[in-house]
Parts: sequence; structure tokens; C-alpha cells
Amino acid sequence: MPPAFAHPDAPVRPGLGRIRRAAATAVAGLTAVGLLSACGYGSQKTEDDSTPAAATAGASGKKLSADTVRIGYFANLTHGTALVGLKEGFFAKELGGTQIKTQVFNAGPSEIEALNAGSIDIGWIGPSPSVNGYAKSNGQSLRIISGSASGGVKLVVNGDKIKKVDDLKGKKIATPQLGNTQDVALLNYIAQKGWKVDAQTGRGDVSVIRLDNKETPAAFQSGSIDGAWVPEPTASKLVAEGGKVLLDEKELWPEKKFVITNVIVSQAFLKDHPDVVQAVLKGSVATNAWIAANSDKAKADANAELNRLSGKPLPDDVLDPAWASIDFTDDPVASSLQTSADHAVTAGLLDKVDLKGIYDLAPLNQLLKADGKPGYEDAGLGVG
Repeated sequence: MPPAFAHPDAPVRPGLGRIRRAAATAVAGLTAVGLLSACGYGSQKTEDDSTPAAATAGASGKKLSADTVRIGYFANLTHGTALVGLKEGFFAKELGGTQIKTQVFNAGPSEIEALNAGSIDIGWIGPSPSVNGYAKSNGQSLRIISGSASGGVKLVVNGDKIKKVDDLKGKKIATPQLGNTQDVALLNYIAQKGWKVDAQTGRGDVSVIRLDNKETPAAFQSGSIDGAWVPEPTASKLVAEGGKVLLDEKELWPEKKFVITNVIVSQAFLKDHPDVVQAVLKGSVATNAWIAANSDKAKADANAELNRLSGKPLPDDVLDPAWASIDFTDDPVASSLQTSADHAVTAGLLDKVDLKGIYDLAPLNQLLKADGKPGYEDAGLGVG
């Protein structure tokens, strides 16, 4: 069944029955929603078709089953695996003579559209667009084939107005967008406190303000919001401007892990070019291992790519804490995807959706096990 996320400019939601009857309209509206689960400060350029020189300069050797693989990602720190792996040439090394073409996006729905249209084959993307893309296509468009990043989300507040969690009541707290991953997390947190908020309007015991990440710092400085539940590096930007971290979202999750970025692939491309998918996965695993062993160099690489793509590198007082709060991992943390979807259903932002089949971790686990490493679980959401 399709998700029932509403457009930010939509009128107050009249109820699930009407949404279901208008499912086609709701689905069509998803392309405009822009679920920015991993997009934020430093990700302001429009779609780009520029591939890092290192991603192609060293391409040599035997060509795999596809002449070219088209990779999509965001110019954002939470997509650090793609930024660093392309710049350092890890993907090019594994792909041999198969060429890399990249496309950079500002929002998840446009990346999902590109995947569905065949404009890209593999992409780094957040959990909410993955769920929406899968549901919109009735499970026919994509598979999640790996994790990429966990964590990197914080609740940052004005410390003069909010000194403890109970002080949130009556305050204005921003999230990136109606129905996005952080919006759902905040609504669920508010509900657990026993407070009431209308999910569609954001009105209630806490005022939930849907605000684009790049506009959040200015709103915070002006006092028009009292805090924000946002991903990095927006969270660290707010801290650099005087904000206080009231809560790191990872503290709410088992083992302090939850997905913020995963790797998706077109089902058609996975079927036709499994060797290419395996090569990209091998490059992703190698990149994450290299990031863990070379954090400072990787951080500099990622910031250099942000500068190249958006013309706006992050200052050190934002870059350093933001990078430190993100865990780059091959683990898709699949259970957190289901939990987030369940929270969205409870909040009334999502119709119940069957996510069975959204994961195909067999290629990743085959690669990891061949290297003597344990594979990862799909939380019962894998292909049959």
C-alpha cells in the first residue's frame, strides 16, 4: 500500500480513509514532498552531473557486464561513503573498465525518480525516501543492499529557554519536513512524553515547525524557533551559533544505532548486472574501512567534495563535531527502518506498508563473509 505522507503545503489531513481513497494523488504528491532525511547545511547546489576526477582517472582493466554505472548521492556529510569513495578512487578500482557517472541530488524524491527512470542505477539515500520509493512502486523499483551511515541526528535547543526535556512543552521545535525521518522521530518522542501534537499541522503541546535545513540556522538565530531536531551538519551549525545539544537521537536506539543513509539499487540493474553491484559494494566496504582508519583525511576529503559540489565547505567548528557524530557502517540497521515506519504509522503520517522484500543483503553478506567478516540481518524484510 502507498504511504500517506502529505505535502507540506497540503491542508489539514481529514483522515486515513480519504487518504486511501485518494491514494494515487497522495503517491503523486510524494515527488514534491522532498523527504530530506539526509540533506542539510552544505547541500545547496541543484542536481549536478560532475564526476570526481579520481573516480574515472584510474579506471582500467577488464570491463564488467555494464559499460557504465550511474551513481547518485547528496552533497552532504551523511553521504560521506560516496563522497570519500569516489574521491579516493575506491569504486573505480573495483569497477575496472566499467566507467562511473555520478549525479548529485538535493532531495530523496528526485533521486528515487531518477532511479525509476533509469537515469541512475545505484544511490546513497535516506530511509524515508527508500520506504516511499519502495511503496510507491508496490515493491518493484528498488532494493536496499547495504548500510552506509548511522547516527548524526540531534535535538539542539536554545539553552536559555530550554534547560531540560520538560521545558520543550510550549516551545517551537523545527524538523526538516513534514513526514521526514527526523519529523517522525520528534513526533514519536513527543508522544512518548504523553504530549499531544496534530501531526499534520504541528500544533499542540509542542509546536512542530517544518523548516528546510538550510533555513533553520537563521530561524534559530532570530528566535522564531526554540530548537530543532535535525541531522548533521545542521545540528553542529546550530551548536556553533550558541545552541545546546539537549538530546543525541542515537541515545534512543538499541546499541545507539539507527540508519541515516543506506545504499539502494534498481532491481532491474541488480538482476542484469550483479557483478557491477558487487563491485560497487566492495568499493563501499573498502571506503568505510578506510574512513575508520583515516578519519581526519576522510573528513578533509568529504569537505573538499562539498566545496567542489556546492561551493561551500564547512567551517571547522561545524565540520569536526558533525563528522565525529556520524558512524560510517556497512550495517543497514534494518530493524530501525521498520521501527521508523511503524512510528510514522502511529503518528498518522503513513498508511501501513509491507516492507517485506525491501532488502537484499545477499551480495553484501557474500562479500563480507568471503573476507572473514559476519554478515548483517535484514530484520525479516529481505527478499523471499
